[in-house]
Amino acid sequence: MRWRKRMLEDLDQDIREHIARETQDNVERGMTPEEARYAAMRKFGNVTRVKEDTREVWSVVWLEQLWQDIRYGLRMLRKSPGFAAVAILTLALGIGANTAIFSLIDAVMLRSLPVEDPSQLVLLQWGARNSPNVHGYQSAGDCANDMRLGAKNPGGCSFSEPVFREIAQANIFSGTAAFANTGRLNLTGNGPATVINGQFVSGDFFHTLGLKAATGRLLDATDDKPAAAPVAVLNYGYWQSTFGGSRDVIGRTIELNNVPFTIAGVAEPRFTGITPGSDYDVWLPLSDAQRITDAMRWRDRQGDVSYWWLTIVGRRNPGTQLAEAQAPVSGLFRNEMLHGAVPLFHGGEVGGTPPPTPGAPVRGNGARPVSAMPRRAPGSSPVQIQRPAVGAPMPQSAGHGVVMMAAPAGASPAGGPRALETANGPKTLSTAADNPEITLVPAQSGLTGTRMRYSNPLNVLMLAVGIILLIACANVAGLMLARAAARQKEMAVRLALGAGRARIVRQLLTESVMLSVFGGALGILFAYWGAHAIISFVSSNQPRPLGFATGVDLRVLGFTVAISLITGILFGIAPTFRGARVDLTPALKEGEGSSAGSARAGGKWFSIGNALVVAQVALAIVVLVGAGLLVRTLQNLRSIDVGFDSHNILIFGIDPTLIGYKGPQADSLYRDLQGRLSETPGIKSASYSRAPPLSGALMITGFHWPGAPQDQESESDMLGIGPNFFETLHIPFLMGRGFTASDFALSVSNDGAIPTSAPTPVIVNQAFVEKYLGKENPLGRLFGEAEASAEGPASPGYDIVGVVRDAKYNDLRRDIHAMMYMPQRFGGATFELRTAADPRAILPAIREVVAQVNTNLPLFDVKTESEQIDRLLFQERLVARLSGFFALLALVLACVGLYGLLSYEVSRRTREIGIRMTLGAPRENVLKLVLGQGIVLAIVGAGAGIGVALAVTRYLASMLYNVSASDPATIAGVAILLTLVALAACYIPARRATRVDPMVALRHE
Repeated sequence: MRWRKRMLEDLDQDIREHIARETQDNVERGMTPEEARYAAMRKFGNVTRVKEDTREVWSVVWLEQLWQDIRYGLRMLRKSPGFAAVAILTLALGIGANTAIFSLIDAVMLRSLPVEDPSQLVLLQWGARNSPNVHGYQSAGDCANDMRLGAKNPGGCSFSEPVFREIAQANIFSGTAAFANTGRLNLTGNGPATVINGQFVSGDFFHTLGLKAATGRLLDATDDKPAAAPVAVLNYGYWQSTFGGSRDVIGRTIELNNVPFTIAGVAEPRFTGITPGSDYDVWLPLSDAQRITDAMRWRDRQGDVSYWWLTIVGRRNPGTQLAEAQAPVSGLFRNEMLHGAVPLFHGGEVGGTPPPTPGAPVRGNGARPVSAMPRRAPGSSPVQIQRPAVGAPMPQSAGHGVVMMAAPAGASPAGGPRALETANGPKTLSTAADNPEITLVPAQSGLTGTRMRYSNPLNVLMLAVGIILLIACANVAGLMLARAAARQKEMAVRLALGAGRARIVRQLLTESVMLSVFGGALGILFAYWGAHAIISFVSSNQPRPLGFATGVDLRVLGFTVAISLITGILFGIAPTFRGARVDLTPALKEGEGSSAGSARAGGKWFSIGNALVVAQVALAIVVLVGAGLLVRTLQNLRSIDVGFDSHNILIFGIDPTLIGYKGPQADSLYRDLQGRLSETPGIKSASYSRAPPLSGALMITGFHWPGAPQDQESESDMLGIGPNFFETLHIPFLMGRGFTASDFALSVSNDGAIPTSAPTPVIVNQAFVEKYLGKENPLGRLFGEAEASAEGPASPGYDIVGVVRDAKYNDLRRDIHAMMYMPQRFGGATFELRTAADPRAILPAIREVVAQVNTNLPLFDVKTESEQIDRLLFQERLVARLSGFFALLALVLACVGLYGLLSYEVSRRTREIGIRMTLGAPRENVLKLVLGQGIVLAIVGAGAGIGVALAVTRYLASMLYNVSASDPATIAGVAILLTLVALAACYIPARRATRVDPMVALRHE
């Protein structure tokens, strides 16, 4: 520290020169040299004090003192390695747990969109008092949509393509882009056929987002024209994994759903999709959507103003406020809704467009469940749709599924069209009373994607680790208090020698912050390991990559630094001020462990140390109760009788329509493949269905039940199945029979343009019989007949040919509803295979069988039924595991705090205990004395914790299943567990107290 030495030398030189000048002045006044120097020294004052006062006003003195405090603190920690190790490890666990969970929250909830200047990007959201009269509505989960049956003030972010083109041409934004999910894409031309996920985007999509190409070029406006050659842009990660990162891929041709596309370029590495959590493999021009989408699903939507399927984002012009852009775009939308001529809907069905025929798919490939059920005009053909059950899991990644529905609920009342929509009036999408409008919201908050799936678990876990950190702070604060009491004589000596109390406070706070910094540094390692373990668990339960960029970055490191400093100050306040408030005279007279000090320590039941232990126990109870409820929820879900045997079942999906198979061809392929698989060695039985059980997919069909009012619609869950479905899943028949080959043929005929007069055979479950038939014989019962109407031909309805046992359909949390099974035909399907041994072992044989039928027919979503259930319970398993771990950590920290307090009390009261034993106190009484103090603290903390837990756990109600948030059994079990562990923690120091030698204790000072 040369600068410090030089400054001190300069100060000494200045003082000497000042005294020399004063001495010379005194000599000139007639004093002798000796008298003159003494007079100058008396006038100047204490030289040492002047030096100290001068150094205190130097700007660098605080750095010098800080460095002294740090060196002294390090020496003190080296003198107490056990204390330092326990304190640092405790803080590392608390800080590490918080950093790990925050790193996930940062990745999922806080990261900016991977685009240029995301603050200027806005999302268009529509809203109205009633649902618009659209006949098609599709969403890929990019934002919140509410088109439920009877929804008040519905809204969403899907728009028709004509509306998008009009907004883009209005030049309201500097750039306007639209995008939609492609569904599953069958890719050939690069080795074996595979299934990938893609996104349709408008020509200005990449320009609007400000993205650049890693190689080649991105899509532009010239690519988004019907006459343009089909081109594709690859995801960077997909390019690396599938094409090896070769730049020769540019210009290569691949086939998607049998349509050739030329690879134009690769997107930059940071971009996997604009929506949080999305991870697309390829981006295609919007104009190519019709080429690769099945005609029945397409429905000429590119020019249909009443088919809403595009999400729109815009980039604000520089200097333009949100309100300035919102007014013109909302006015344009309102004008289209109120004054544009479109087909009229009656009762929710689109005029002039027939509704889906029975069993026809109403979703795109990779569809996720629909969020509304359309109303049906009396006498029309049954409408089959999908919608999620309450508590059903969200799709794995935003945009990998689509929501499609026929007509949204509330399109028009069952009694007829709205006012202003009569035959002589304008036929519009909405009315003035509906007040349709567009709201511009920042894309950062409006595009939610899969954030909503993870938000609740992450919030619960952040609360848990926050409590863990508080327990760790209380634990270390208790250790610091005990240490401060042991250092009272040291502080008294320093104060007696002239040290200020502020200096003592600063020294002790520096030691506290040093502990927290060391704990934070070690906590970063724990956080890295913990976050990696959580991500590995999440990834193992997802069919695709997570879609979030996780890891420890500068923001996470900043959080760790901040929480370390706050923690150091938090747990250091009480010990610091206690150490600085030393009474000098008693402290200098008393020896450590004296009888007076022991008496005072033993008489303070409501000391700070006791309060900290009570707080630790109370906080641990809160975490334990919450974890107990979540673990019991998982146990309850796992113990549910699903109604079928889920062991040794392998499931996989295929969709021949992606490679050009038509309805009858697909049906023939399923039959052929089912027969081949049934004959494969190791497979006991094979079947297929529209969707596998407990996959989250839910289909509901509406029909008219005989005897009910003509305008009253009944509904039932519905699933298309193949031959031997019930035998494969071990779902027993209660009466009737299964489907025959003639049943499948009849079902196909009834789906044609001219249905037969014979009803479609169906098999129902017990809940269906109880709901609609009671004790009547269900076999041969007909229902769902409908006369011919403008919406379609007459429907022969359904004929019940069998009854099977109730079984769970889409989700474990959803109650079993009335269910009807129909012969599966057309569209994609999932095969279910019951194997004699490990299902995964026969996967190569299955691929070979499928390849024999068609080499371009890839398998997707290959997993066992047990894995399917585990994925369905992914959120519950994740939260239960982590909360259980954190609860165990909280219990250990609380008991360590209790053990530390009692150990300190025993060592502090050694002389008192020796006197008691010398006077005849039996060892049992000494044992009870120490145990009693610990147990009382544990009971008081448990009582306070139960009260807090009852107030906090009610916010977990939506995550629980078949267990109350105030479940007495869980609370009692947690209280008993904590008491037993606390008893074990108290016994060790209590046992040590009984082994005190009275003669040694009396000499102890």
